[in-house]
Amino acid sequence: MIRILITGAGGQLGHDLAIHCAAMGDDVIETDSERLDIGDRDAVHGAIASVRPDVIVNAAAWTAVDACEGDRARAFRVNALGPRWIREASSLCDAHLVQISTDYVFDGTLDRPYHEWDLADPPSVYGQSKLAGEIEVGAAATIVRTSWVSGANGNNVVKTVLRLAAEGASLSFVDDQRGCPTFTADLAAMIRRLAVDRRAGAYHVTNQGAVSWYEFARDVVAAAGRDPEMVEPISTADLQPPRPAPRPANSVLDNAALRESGIPLLRHYREPLGELVEQLNG
Repeated sequence: MIRILITGAGGQLGHDLAIHCAAMGDDVIETDSERLDIGDRDAVHGAIASVRPDVIVNAAAWTAVDACEGDRARAFRVNALGPRWIREASSLCDAHLVQISTDYVFDGTLDRPYHEWDLADPPSVYGQSKLAGEIEVGAAATIVRTSWVSGANGNNVVKTVLRLAAEGASLSFVDDQRGCPTFTADLAAMIRRLAVDRRAGAYHVTNQGAVSWYEFARDVVAAAGRDPEMVEPISTADLQPPRPAPRPANSVLDNAALRESGIPLLRHYREPLGELVEQLNG
């Protein structure tokens, strides 16, 4: 049992992390953006000092990738300074800090999956602000980079595809961006394990299996019992309107640090996808 403070608990990952930790018998303290603005140093210090947690998982972030392009100051206030204030306050109560990060810290130009020691070079403001957050938490923290996250709570691509498929419309998804779909119920369990072990450094944590958005959308449609042929491939260049923020063409994360540490990897994404679709359609 640990006392764990979860920021961003209103999001899909924070929600499932709180559920998992409570099921493990932990003393869970949840905050969301309405209860705690992580960009406010005084508020962060006050919140952490009042509960004195053993572990802090910072799942709070401004994740509106395209909006970040137009508001760099807000992106860095939340995604970079927020982790700075949390790291400061965590050091005063010896709490282990877990920072949630993203595949967007890479530029996507490699011809192989990215491992934890590859050079981060984010092309988008969102990615730059998240990389800054990684730097701010310091060497003692656990950094969990993940990608293409979906869960039962909040908005995500699985819910979007299911809604569009139910409407009977044709769906177009890009086939020139590849990544690893990751499901919050599985991700939450690994985050807690790394937190309890107080493992320092960066870990790539995704479900196994790499696909394009087009292929993933077809899998979602098939899992719902519909014809995947309703999904059509398009290129990123053909998106209308064009997206303000550049996306990495290759954001496949190699879970090398987990594997080399002897920690079992998360299962293939199709298993939790089927479970989530069944839950959402139930």
